[in-house]
Amino acid sequence: MRQYIIKRIFISLLTLFILITICFFLLRTLPGNPFQTETVLDAQTVERLTRYYGLDRPLIEQYLSFMGNLLRGDLGYSFRFPGRTVNSIIQRNFPVSASLGLRALAISYPVGIFLGCLAAKKRGKALDFACVFAAIIGISIPSFVLAAMLQWVFGVRLGILPVAGWRTFSHTIMPVFAVALAGIAGTTRSMRANVLEVISQDYSTTAKAKGLSEPAILLKHQLRNAIAPVITGLGVQIASVFLGSMVIEQIFVIPGLGLYYTQAIRALDYTMVMGITIFYGAILITMNFFIDLLYVLIDPRITIQ
Repeated sequence: MRQYIIKRIFISLLTLFILITICFFLLRTLPGNPFQTETVLDAQTVERLTRYYGLDRPLIEQYLSFMGNLLRGDLGYSFRFPGRTVNSIIQRNFPVSASLGLRALAISYPVGIFLGCLAAKKRGKALDFACVFAAIIGISIPSFVLAAMLQWVFGVRLGILPVAGWRTFSHTIMPVFAVALAGIAGTTRSMRANVLEVISQDYSTTAKAKGLSEPAILLKHQLRNAIAPVITGLGVQIASVFLGSMVIEQIFVIPGLGLYYTQAIRALDYTMVMGITIFYGAILITMNFFIDLLYVLIDPRITIQ
């Protein structure tokens, strides 16, 4: 177990290093100048800013300087927001993004698991077809299209929910649902297929022959085996929630990291893009690491060697 953890930590750090390196050099290949994206500055001012931020140095020297600062926990200053560090922006705005993402996950997984089990138990019936159809629709509709539809129906036409912002509970309803819908749909489809598979296993037949009720069989025997593959997709689910929330934050004008991230990409704010990419990458790699360890708790038959 200890050797496995050490090995996974090494692989995680290597993955993060590769991510940082690739993103750093790919950003520098983008056309344009970070100081000429939205405002027109004279050549002398652009030259002075380029020299101030060290962009006039050789690329490999910039990379080594960035990595040295990163090891000290310094992500640098933002180009778009002068005087503000990337660290301070992440510290201030990530809680908003985390709140949106965690609320969406708290809805998508329980609801998806419940609907998947319900559809499997009612296989071939109207309820099963309704759940499958809803899951297909949920996967097919992009989050930004759904967000626009929600704004138009509930914000403009009916006027019962605020169109944008992040202040009260009513402001969170549409953004959270827009992020959570794809997760609900994916979890429903996956859980339905897994439950249908374990229903045909011998232990399910034996439990039924002993006279156990359907809910008892599901909770004590089938659910634990069916949910393990769903946990496998939790890392991808977290990634899709955070990446999807970036677009949602832009549409609903939510002051989270997603709003800063999209603005930084448009403005070629190298330090901001790198900082948020590294931050999210570290979170996702760490979550995948803990999910692998979670398998043992879910299914004792799985051993880590």
